[in-house]
Amino acid sequence: MTDEVKEAAPVYEDLFDLPENVVGEIVDGELFASPRPAFRHARASTILGSRVGGPFDEGRGGPGGWWILIEPELHFGPNVMVPDLAGWRRQRMPSIPDVAWFDLAPDWVCEVISPSTGRLDRVKKMPAYARSGVAFLWLIDPIMKTLEIYELVESTWRVVATHGGGEIVRAVPFDAVELDLAALWID
Repeated sequence: MTDEVKEAAPVYEDLFDLPENVVGEIVDGELFASPRPAFRHARASTILGSRVGGPFDEGRGGPGGWWILIEPELHFGPNVMVPDLAGWRRQRMPSIPDVAWFDLAPDWVCEVISPSTGRLDRVKKMPAYARSGVAFLWLIDPIMKTLEIYELVESTWRVVATHGGGEIVRAVPFDAVELDLAALWID
């Protein structure tokens, strides 16, 4: 018999004890506290939200049919995750419920990669999103100026495309409109 004490898995209430300047998440039984986004990260997320939100959430210059939210809290079993952006097709979620978090997996998630969150986003959150049934995942790196697009195929992420720099792209699931990547980057 050993004297080791097994640490209890984190629970939702543990997130309340974190400082206000971090984003708390629980993924696969681990608690993660990430710093608030730096300017490059926040800018890429904000611009992308407006470029996707206008035509797809509001139907302004595009087909509509989506709810696009910035930093929604997602609960998938014991996992509590906060992506930078997420979107639900309105046919799956006809109205936004008046709740503090969502347990319905989004159809699309976007993570803006930073040096402090890149490993978490790729190693922990990507598999958790796949297990939860998120259909599309975008990874944006504002330092490398890249957009990686993934589609969930038979429970596995498949790379659809990788774009960078100042390309103008049509990126699934929002390929009905063009996206100018140059708008996301700060030179």
